Amino acid sequence: MTKVDVAIIGGGVIGASIAWHLLELKPDLAVAIIEKDPSYQESSTPRSAGGIRRLFTKEVHIRLSQYSLEIYRNFSRTLGQEISFRPYGYLFLARKESWPSLKAAHDLQRSLGVTAELLSPAQIREIIPELKVDDLEGGLYGRGDGYMDPYAVMQGYLRRAKEKGALYLEDEATSFVLEGGSIRGVGLASGKEIQASAVVNAGGAWGADLSRRMGYPLPVVPLPRQVFVLQPGIPFQNHLPLTIDPTGVYFREEGQKIIAGYSEEREPSFELTWDPRFFEEHIWPVLAERAPNLEALRLERGWAGIYDDHIHDHSALLGPHPELQGYYVALGFSGHGLQHAPAVGIGMAEWILRGAPQTVDLTPLTVERLWTKNWVREEAIV
Repeated sequence: MTKVDVAIIGGGVIGASIAWHLLELKPDLAVAIIEKDPSYQESSTPRSAGGIRRLFTKEVHIRLSQYSLEIYRNFSRTLGQEISFRPYGYLFLARKESWPSLKAAHDLQRSLGVTAELLSPAQIREIIPELKVDDLEGGLYGRGDGYMDPYAVMQGYLRRAKEKGALYLEDEATSFVLEGGSIRGVGLASGKEIQASAVVNAGGAWGADLSRRMGYPLPVVPLPRQVFVLQPGIPFQNHLPLTIDPTGVYFREEGQKIIAGYSEEREPSFELTWDPRFFEEHIWPVLAERAPNLEALRLERGWAGIYDDHIHDHSALLGPHPELQGYYVALGFSGHGLQHAPAVGIGMAEWILRGAPQTVDLTPLTVERLWTKNWVREEAIV
């Protein structure tokens, strides 16, 4: 049996960030990270599109992004890891019917200090001259938002957490060790047991499945999301913001190539295959209509990743579980885990060590809202 102070289930970007922040706050803490897939072949983090934006519709998400964006801008200096952050912005395009909701989101963002701008079709063309804008009422532009290398972010947190003494276990958490109304550790697939006074479930949709099997169900399901890499027929003149079409199709640059995707309706599953036909039938027509550069293109490859989707409001479930002492949850990010990992990391570490998050207010996203029904329904889902 191995004994630690905090055991973290999941070594993706959320678990790694929590581990590093715990050891930043208390260097003599004994922390274990349990990761069943140390190759990260199926992990959600490296399969992310890598974006960070402040263009959300709920204050808590804007606050999380504001904090996290500053961390990412300085990541190479503070954590010694280059993450290739590109501050090319985020751009939501809107037709007439969705313009009022975009304006309302803009007003909230501006009131919280976000450099968000409402753009006319002509102003959109100044950013992306090749774009067709005849059907648009305008756009919402997040200047200074951008995208990065998600795998590098995760490895940066992991490396620094290990340097600070975190124990990294290549094993799978299969059970909780319970004593009365408290969690006392984690049972592993290898037959070993990790004893801990606090257990953090940061295992994404896989973590939600474990919690359900242990009798503490959470409304978090796995949703496959496909991402495609293509070579445009004609290069774009300017750097591209991560651009979201009114249809929901998004695209951004990746060097000389383009990454594109779409959050299609899917049944929950852990399916990680990608389908070129889906791109040809549902994404390519939208891209070709929006930008002549993409009428002729070459689809080079693709992949699929898993959203841990919180079905009630698409917002994370964070903090202590009210029915099991010592059990902490960091699940249900619905595609926003990478974006909010720095803020969640410091907030969860403070929750565990100090009894409440202090640097960033995570309390609107507590697990308790499963009982209070105080949903935080995020409308800007990509």
